[in-house]
Amino acid sequence: MIRSAPLLALAALLSASVAEAQSGRPGTLLNAEAVTDGSAGARTWRIRYVSSDDRGQPIEVTGMVMAPHAGPAGPRPVLAWTHGTWGVAESCAPSLSANFYKATPAIAAVQRGYVVVAPDYQGLGSPGPHPFLVGPPAARNTLDAVRAAQQIAGAGAGGKFAVWGESQGAHAALWTGQEARRYAPELRLTGVAATVPPTDLIRTMRETKDQNVRAFFLAYIIDSWSNYYGIPTERLIRPATARTVRALAQKCIVLDSRPKLATLLGIVALRQALKPVDLGTLQPWARHAQANSVPARSPGAPVFIATSDGDTLVNANVVADYARRLCKAGGRLRFIRLAKADHPGTTRETAAQTLDWIDARFAGRAAPSDCGKF
Repeated sequence: MIRSAPLLALAALLSASVAEAQSGRPGTLLNAEAVTDGSAGARTWRIRYVSSDDRGQPIEVTGMVMAPHAGPAGPRPVLAWTHGTWGVAESCAPSLSANFYKATPAIAAVQRGYVVVAPDYQGLGSPGPHPFLVGPPAARNTLDAVRAAQQIAGAGAGGKFAVWGESQGAHAALWTGQEARRYAPELRLTGVAATVPPTDLIRTMRETKDQNVRAFFLAYIIDSWSNYYGIPTERLIRPATARTVRALAQKCIVLDSRPKLATLLGIVALRQALKPVDLGTLQPWARHAQANSVPARSPGAPVFIATSDGDTLVNANVVADYARRLCKAGGRLRFIRLAKADHPGTTRETAAQTLDWIDARFAGRAAPSDCGKF
């Protein structure tokens, strides 16, 4: 079989990339490519770096780093932005999308003097599979992105950081808080902000109000976990449903676009096929769902959580129950519960409050607590 020169070159590049990741320590920066079409007022780099999965194996991860143009007077505080769901296919990396800047509210923190680090997560922008809503690798990818940013000349990134995420990224942010002291003890975590976080994965799928969205995200979970954990799907769904799940999992979520008719029909079919599926009743799915639900342990830093009764995907009651358990565990928590904002709208409506709260944490001011008030 004769291969073309471009295919051989691509294969060589991928092999070299894998070799780089395997030979580097977690947090090692492999490459930082300056991005000239970046956000106004920020220096931007697209990065590749070494991280590790939840089995301790070295992997390559991609992402973005943004910093103010003016040179730093000293080490800058770092805000790690953990993104919401863009998809589970390798092509769904936020750093590859023209919508990256529009869909990343943390960019506003650059104007406040912060370095913003935005990991794509394992399997997005790098060889998969992507462990969707799997907590430890998302946390490690985030912490290693902060480490990698410190190696970019001109960024001025320090070791003091906060993390802020929405939806899937809120799950990742809370897990980052859980893993930070053990995995990256040299970094100093000042605060964890999570907007509309799916904390209890089983309850979130059971109690979501939008069954179409439930079908979409359940399809992502089934496809991701079957590949990442090597779980056969036969006992969970029929072969025809598995084919539909696989087809849907190849599609990325595009900002401000309407799904095509074929996608809509696929979601309707999945809604019916997945209606009886409960991740909490069949092993090993239930075990993985429980293991990747966020532990209600204090991360050793203040926490900010925002939710909304208007969110039809992540039920606000599930989030509030988690927040109460976190308070009982000794966490210091700022809790905001809106009345009408939808899932993406909750981030927009609370973004300024979130950044002000993060400012106060970096300034060393005492964190307010809403424990006992909700």
